[in-house]
Amino acid sequence: MNEQHDHTPGSARPQLVRLRKKSIDRYRDVAGDAVVDECRELADSLRGLRVLELSSTATGGGVAELLSSLVPLERDLGIDAEWRVVTGDRSFFEATKRLHNGLQGMDLAISELQTSEYLWHNEETARAIEDHWDVVVVHDPQPAAVRSFLKRDAAKWVWRCHVDSSHPCPGTWNFLRPYVELHDWAVFTLDEFIPPGLEVPTSTILPAIDPLNSKNRALPSYLARQTVGDLGIDLERPLITQVSRFDPWKDPLGVLAAWRMAREEFPQLQLALVGAMAPDDPEAWDIYAKIENEIRGEAGAFLFTDQMGVAGFEVNAIQHVADVVVQKSIREGFGLVVSEALWKGAAVVAGRAGGIPSQLIDGETGLLADDTTDFAACITELLRRPELARQFGAAGIRRVRENFLMPRLLRDTLRLMKDLAESVDQSRK
Repeated sequence: MNEQHDHTPGSARPQLVRLRKKSIDRYRDVAGDAVVDECRELADSLRGLRVLELSSTATGGGVAELLSSLVPLERDLGIDAEWRVVTGDRSFFEATKRLHNGLQGMDLAISELQTSEYLWHNEETARAIEDHWDVVVVHDPQPAAVRSFLKRDAAKWVWRCHVDSSHPCPGTWNFLRPYVELHDWAVFTLDEFIPPGLEVPTSTILPAIDPLNSKNRALPSYLARQTVGDLGIDLERPLITQVSRFDPWKDPLGVLAAWRMAREEFPQLQLALVGAMAPDDPEAWDIYAKIENEIRGEAGAFLFTDQMGVAGFEVNAIQHVADVVVQKSIREGFGLVVSEALWKGAAVVAGRAGGIPSQLIDGETGLLADDTTDFAACITELLRRPELARQFGAAGIRRVRENFLMPRLLRDTLRLMKDLAESVDQSRK
């Protein structure tokens, strides 16, 4: 094994994520009593259930955002929930990013060295997992092989896939599938994401946003505008934005091209590309550098990351102020940022990818676009017709309130936990 890697025992021990407390009752005003009461009813039979959530990063992506709210709410309802993240060096995360991209259909090979690196970290993670859990939820490909290094016990293991795995690269899926099929259950975002021939019981759960966190809570208009102005954006000129990881599947360079097309009609149009740098995504900085090089010296283009202090609150303000929010995804698991933008009453133009059409109803809560030219046309239409943009914004708020807020995700998760807990009880009799 490469000498530069730290492969001493214990060097890949998963880290506990410490979280703030949350109360499910605080969501009554925004999500309604019915869903909160149902969560409480479901949780009555789950008190004391020991649940471990295992993912690859505590920051910088949709999974981290989901778990940072879901786990504290499970605890509030009496579930003994814990969240740990796998640790690894750049070589490990380069290997897992290849698996991530391959799972979404990119034709990639994983080398023998990368395979060894991946399995070593998964084995070390397994060594550090205590055997007292009732349910273990493994998120995405990074820790998918952990189960293979542990003896069978009464715990139920769930593989939660957050990406579009409907047409995975055959080599990637041939590698991952045996590890996935060691789990007792697999959860996907949409039915069409379930890879063909998977021999594990499956179900689907749509993600949701937390309306009470700093990224999504209501902001006074003056505060949102002041915050955006402090970032150097001209409040007197129109603004479009995309908030996403710097990832080829989000096509930030395509957003840049669409912006340039739209500027032919709206020369004063500004663009803000905003992204978080997740520790498990070494590819992000390379893409960031490409964008930076593309916009160097170009007035009206802004590039922000959480490493610059542009995090939840600032993202919230930008989405509030933007005239149009774009999500030009080529492949997408769900695209939480679409619901985030709709929740703020933004006019949204997004790609027909993954879970986006389940959030954005074309012509009702926003516009779906197919290519760069189409995106530019949709952007200019919404800039020309601000009344239509406001109409979409109002409809988007209603759709998110009814379908994509955190208590609904908690309810769906508790239903799964109840089914799994009953099977745990049966196995112990």
